[in-house]
Amino acid sequence: MAKQPRAWQRMLSGRRLDLLDPTPMDIEIEDIAHGLAFVARWNGQTLGDFAYSVAEHSLLVETLFSRIAPKAPPKWQLAALLHDAPEYVIGDMISPVKAAVGPGYGALDERLEAAVHIRFGLPAKVPATIKKQIKRADKISAWMEATQIAGFTEAEATRFFGKPPADMIDDLQIVLRPPLETRHAFTARHGALLEQCI
Repeated sequence: MAKQPRAWQRMLSGRRLDLLDPTPMDIEIEDIAHGLAFVARWNGQTLGDFAYSVAEHSLLVETLFSRIAPKAPPKWQLAALLHDAPEYVIGDMISPVKAAVGPGYGALDERLEAAVHIRFGLPAKVPATIKKQIKRADKISAWMEATQIAGFTEAEATRFFGKPPADMIDDLQIVLRPPLETRHAFTARHGALLEQCI
C-alpha cells in the first residue's frame, strides 16, 4: 500500500497546518504575516532593493477597499486585509500559472480562506458584493504595482487591469521595505481592525 504524501506544514508558531483539511485552530496571525512578508508578488520581477511582498500588497488593498467602500464595517476591511492570506502557505502564483494548474489550486485556496476567516470571526465566505469590491481594490493595486514597479506601460496595465480613477490613487505610492518591517505593519493593522470588530 502506497504511503500518503505529507500534506501539512509546520509553522514557526509550532502549529501544524493540514493543507487538505485546515482548521481555524491551526492558524495564527503571526504565521500569516511572516509568510506573506516573505512571499514576493510578480514572481519577484519588480524594481527596488526589496521584493514587493503579498503583505505589503494586502495593506494597500485594504486601503483601497476602504476608499471604495468608506462605510463598510471593520470586519469587511479585515476581509480585505486577509484576501490573500492563503498565500502564506501556498505562495503567490501569477494568473498564467493558476490557469495551468487548474481547479485544484482554487479549491485549496478556498479551504484555507474559509479556515482563516473563521479563525478571525469572519464568515467562511464573504458576501458577493464585498468580494467584488475587494476584487476591484485588488485590480487597482495590480495596476499601480504594474506601472510603478513591474515594468508595465500604463497602456499595458490598463489593458489587463483597467485604469483606476486618478482620485483613488493620486496620493498613494507603492512601498518597498524590509520584510520584518512589513510583517510588523501587517500584524499591527490586523490587530487594530480586530479590535474594532469586537
